[in-house]
Amino acid sequence: MGLKSKYIFRGLTIIFISIGILSCNNEDNKDFSEEVKVALRNVGHQLLLANDDATSLVQPVLALENSKYQLSFQKDLIIEPDNLVKLIKNSFQKADLPPYYLTEVVQCKDQEVGYSYQIELTDEKGIIPCQGRLLPKACYKIQVRFTKPLEKSSTTSMYLIYAVLFGGLIVLILIIYKKKTTRATKTNDTAYMAIGRFKFYPEQNKLIREATEISLSKKECELLAIFVAQPNQIIKRDELTKKVWEDNGVIVGRSLDTYISKLRKKLKDDDSIKLTNVHGVGYKLEIG
Repeated sequence: MGLKSKYIFRGLTIIFISIGILSCNNEDNKDFSEEVKVALRNVGHQLLLANDDATSLVQPVLALENSKYQLSFQKDLIIEPDNLVKLIKNSFQKADLPPYYLTEVVQCKDQEVGYSYQIELTDEKGIIPCQGRLLPKACYKIQVRFTKPLEKSSTTSMYLIYAVLFGGLIVLILIIYKKKTTRATKTNDTAYMAIGRFKFYPEQNKLIREATEISLSKKECELLAIFVAQPNQIIKRDELTKKVWEDNGVIVGRSLDTYISKLRKKLKDDDSIKLTNVHGVGYKLEIG
């Protein structure tokens, strides 16, 4: 497996793991919600039995916003606060639910809170007022909201997931950038023609020898491209003048010799290259 493939594999692995964690987290939240609903339905059943009611129904438990759940009943009932506290505590302990929550008993007729208390890790740290005062027979909704520790845990998990996803995205961006850079480098490297120790870049009108860059005029570049395409072959003067000058609507006299002389000077640092004159015929680029 190449280095590029390894980076891609790692990036995709990070993203898939993140998706898996996110899915597991969502599944955990779903399981938690179902456990809370079962525990609260048990509380509702026990409250009805305490009212000598074995026939009416406990309404479906609703999941509200911010880890909040609502228990309601088909008929009116009497609620004894201290009994409610014990029932919820025992039911939550059996279900292994978090021991920190806020409970409110809401009156259906006016949506006012008739009774509330908060448990925070231990009963001693919680607030449980007015034990022993009965709530008269009426329609009530019992709302339980799990407080900050649960929210903080959920938030931390989400931050971790987002961090991992962001890391995977950065890895993929770096891979793509490196790939484009490598491709551009390869394109630049293959855009030249080798002439002895020179690199000839016809599209950029230049020669490069080691770290030295030699600029070429447009005509010099056109002439050299013709010679490089036919190394060690005699190219007639007529052919050179036609391709470089006459095709552009310009007829020259001694301009060809002038440009050949300039090219010789620019190629002189490499003894393996010679631009020779074949008397009466033309020129030849000899590459040893």
